Amino acid sequence: MDYRILPPEGFLEARLSLPLSKSMSNRALIINALTPGARPLEEVAVCDDTDAMRNALASQEAKEINIGAAGTTMRFLTAYFAAKEGSDLLLDGSERMRHRPIKVLVEALRTLGADIEYAGEEGFPPLRIRGRRLAGGELKLDSSVSSQYISALLMIAPTMKEGLKLTFLGETVSRPYILMTLKMMEDAGIESDYFDDVVTIKPQTYKPFDFKIEGDWSAAAAWYEIDAISSGAVTIDNLARESCQGDRKLADIFERLGVTTEWEGEDGGSDLIPSPDQDARLKVDFSDTPDLAQYVIVTCVMLGIPFRFTGLSTLAIKETDRVSALTAELAKIGVMLQPESRDVVAWEGQRRPIDALPVFDTYDDHRMAMCLAPISIFLPGIIIKDVEVVAKSYPEFWDEMRNAGFILLDGDAPLPDPE
Repeated sequence: MDYRILPPEGFLEARLSLPLSKSMSNRALIINALTPGARPLEEVAVCDDTDAMRNALASQEAKEINIGAAGTTMRFLTAYFAAKEGSDLLLDGSERMRHRPIKVLVEALRTLGADIEYAGEEGFPPLRIRGRRLAGGELKLDSSVSSQYISALLMIAPTMKEGLKLTFLGETVSRPYILMTLKMMEDAGIESDYFDDVVTIKPQTYKPFDFKIEGDWSAAAAWYEIDAISSGAVTIDNLARESCQGDRKLADIFERLGVTTEWEGEDGGSDLIPSPDQDARLKVDFSDTPDLAQYVIVTCVMLGIPFRFTGLSTLAIKETDRVSALTAELAKIGVMLQPESRDVVAWEGQRRPIDALPVFDTYDDHRMAMCLAPISIFLPGIIIKDVEVVAKSYPEFWDEMRNAGFILLDGDAPLPDPE
C-alpha cells in the first residue's frame, strides 16, 4: 500500500508513546530463553522483529524456522541455536536476508565448537544448525562489521564449557549496543570484565530477571525530525532520560539542529522544544549510532544545513544499502548527496530544480519510510510506497502521524484542490 501525505493544517502538536525498544526486547528474549526456570516475558516490543524472535523461540522443535527480514533475530538465533544442545534445524529468512552476510559470526561460532553449515550461498543464510554445548575459549573477532555478532556471542558465552575471552579487532562499531548487552546480562546475574577491547566471561548460570524495557530511542528519531522541520510541539511520554540505549545520543544531535529536550520527570516524558539555535554546519560520527543517520541526513537537507557524516559503513548491510538508497531518493527532491566512501557522506547544499512531486521507494526498509515521510511538511502530497514496512519496528507510526494531524491518503488519490 502507498500513502500520499499532507501535513497538518496550522501548528503541529503531538503527544505519543513510542514502541518499546526492540534492541532491548530481543536481548531480553534471548537471555530469558537461556535462563533456567525463567517465566515468559510479558512486556516486550510488539513489532515484526520481536514477533519473529518470540515465534522462533516458541517453535524450537521445528525443523525449519523462517525469521523473515529480522536481521538482529537471525544473528542472535544463529548463536542461540548453535549453543542449544539437541537443536537440529534450518534457519532461514527473506530473500533480502539471504543476501545479508553472516560469515563472520558463523566462522566465530565454528571456532568455538559450533556445527553450522551453509544451506545455500557460502557466507549467507539459510543455515543448517546442529546445537551442542560449545567449548568456548579465546577468540579474536573483527568488530568493525556489526556489533550484533558480538552481542550474539556474549549472550551465549556463560553457557560455554570454558567461557569466552573475546578480543575485538579493528574499529568497534555500535559500541553502546555491546554495553547494553553486558548491562542486561549483568541484570540477569552474569559477571563480565570488559577492558581495552577484551571481554572475558566465565562459565555461569543466568538468574531469572524481570526486564523493564524502555521506550525506543531509535523510534523517537522520526519525531525529532518532524519537530525540527515543523517547529511544532511534540511530547513523548516514555523516553528514559538515563538510558542504556546508545541512540539516546539523538537528543544531543538534535540539540544542534534546533530541538531542545525538556524532561518532565524521573519516569520519562519529554517535550521537544524548537529553538532558533542551529549549527551552520554539522559534523557527526555515527559509528556508535548508525540507525540515526537517515533521519539526521533528511533533517539537514530540509533545513539547508551542510554536513559531513562519518561512521556509516554498517549501513550497507542493513535492510538495504541505506546510503545508496537515500542518495537515490533525495535526488527526487533535487538534493545531491555526495557519498565520499563506504563510510562517509557529505552535502554542501547542492540542489537542482524538480518538476514533479516525488514518489519515494522504501526498499523494504522501515527507516527509509519513516525518515522520508516528514518531507511532506515542505512538499505536501509526496507519496511513500509500501508503507507496511514500518511494522518491522514501529507498527503504530502511521496512526501516530494521523493523530499529529497529518493526512494520509491512498497513493492513487489526487491532490486536493486548493481552496
